[in-house]
Amino acid sequence: MGSINPPSKLPSRAPNTPYFTPPNNPGAALDPNSPSTPTLFRPLKIRNVTLKNRIIVAPMCMFSCEPDPSHPAVGALTDWHVAHLGHLAAKGVGMVMIEATSVTPNGRISPQDSGIWNGIDSDQGRALKRVVDFLHSQGCTFALQLAHAGRKASTVAHWLTPRVPGDKGPRVSGKADLEGGGWPDDFCQPRELSIAEIEETVQAFARSAKTAIEAGVDVIEVHGAHGYLLHEFLSPVTNRRMDRYGGNFDNRVRIVCEILTAIRAAIPSDTPLFLRISATDWLEGHPASAETGSWDLPSTIKLAKLLPELGVDLLDVSSAGNHKDQQIQIHPNYQVDMAGQIRREIRAAGQTTLIGAVGLIKEAESARDIVQGADEPESGKEPKADVVLIARQFLREPNWVFAAAKKLEVPISLPFQMGPML
Repeated sequence: MGSINPPSKLPSRAPNTPYFTPPNNPGAALDPNSPSTPTLFRPLKIRNVTLKNRIIVAPMCMFSCEPDPSHPAVGALTDWHVAHLGHLAAKGVGMVMIEATSVTPNGRISPQDSGIWNGIDSDQGRALKRVVDFLHSQGCTFALQLAHAGRKASTVAHWLTPRVPGDKGPRVSGKADLEGGGWPDDFCQPRELSIAEIEETVQAFARSAKTAIEAGVDVIEVHGAHGYLLHEFLSPVTNRRMDRYGGNFDNRVRIVCEILTAIRAAIPSDTPLFLRISATDWLEGHPASAETGSWDLPSTIKLAKLLPELGVDLLDVSSAGNHKDQQIQIHPNYQVDMAGQIRREIRAAGQTTLIGAVGLIKEAESARDIVQGADEPESGKEPKADVVLIARQFLREPNWVFAAAKKLEVPISLPFQMGPML
C-alpha cells in the first residue's frame, strides 16, 4: 500500500508571510524517480518553473470580488480567494490557476469578477500578491488566467439570478444593469471592435501580465475559449469581420497571436506561457455553421502548430461555449480524446508543446492513465496529455491529491500541520 508521510525536518518560517507558517510542500512524491512512481506524481519542468506533480486546479470563476466600479478594490481578490485557493494548495496540487481575470474593467464576466487592469501598487496588485505569497508558502506553483469576456461581459452572477419555482435546470443569467455595477451598453449587442480598440486590448493583456509577474505569479495563461472575446475572433461563426482580423484562418487567429507575442515580450523569457482553447465549437454539420464553417479540431491543430514560434509552452484543451446550438457529445473522455489527438499531431510534426487535458477527470486511475509516460517517450506509451486540469472535483473532494496518492500507492509529503493526523 502507498503511504503519506510528513517531512522529517521542521523549518522555522515560510518566506514573505507576515504570520507563521512552515514552508510546506504537500503532494510531492517522496521518491519521484522510482520506477513505481506514476508520471502523475513526477515533477515537470517548464522553463524556470517546476511543478511537483502533474495535477493542476483549473480556473473556476468565484465572482466574489468588489463590484462597485468606484471602489478602489473593484476586481481585487479577497479573503475568500485566500481561503479557497490556499486550501487547495495545502492539499497537494502542483499548480493552482486563478479564475479568468479581466485585463480591462469592461472585460469582466460579471461585476463581481476579478481583474488586474490596475498596476502592482493598486488594491488589485496587492491582493494578488497576498494570495501568491500564501500559495508559495505551501510549495504550490501559481498561475493566472488573463481574460476578456467580450459579448459575455456584464453578466449577472448566476446565484443572483432568480429561479422559476420548480425549475431544476441551470440558471440563465441576464445582463447586469448600471445599478448592479454592470456596463450593459458596451458589449450587450455584439459589435465590431475598431482597430484602435483591438490594439488597446492587446496592450491590456501585456500590461496585466507584467503586473501579475511583479506580484510573483509563476505562469500566465491566456483565455481563448468558451465564447469569450478571443474565441469570438477565432471562430468564423462569430467573426464576420472583413478586415485583417476576419475572414481566413490567418486573419482570425491574428489577435491571439498578437496578444501572445505582446505578453511574451512583457514577461521574463523564463516564465511559462499557456493558452486555453476551445478545441471545437461543437457545431460540425449544424445549420449554424453551414455558411461560414466553425472552429473545429483541425483548426485547433493548425493553431497549435503556430504556438512554438509565439513562445507558448502549453495548450490547455477545453471546448464549446461559443454558440447556443452547440451539440456537445459528452462522455468521460469527450475533451481528453481531443487533447490526445492534438498531442499526437504536434508530436508527429516534431513539436514539443505541452498539452493539458480537462473535463470530467474524477478518478485517480483516469488521471494517471491520461499522462502516463508523458516524460518517457522511449516507453512506447502514448499519453493523451502532459498535465491534467481538474476543477469541480476539487470542490467536491478538496483532498483529491492525497486520496489519489493513496489509491495509486505513491508515498507523498504532507503539510507539517496535517502530517500526524493522516
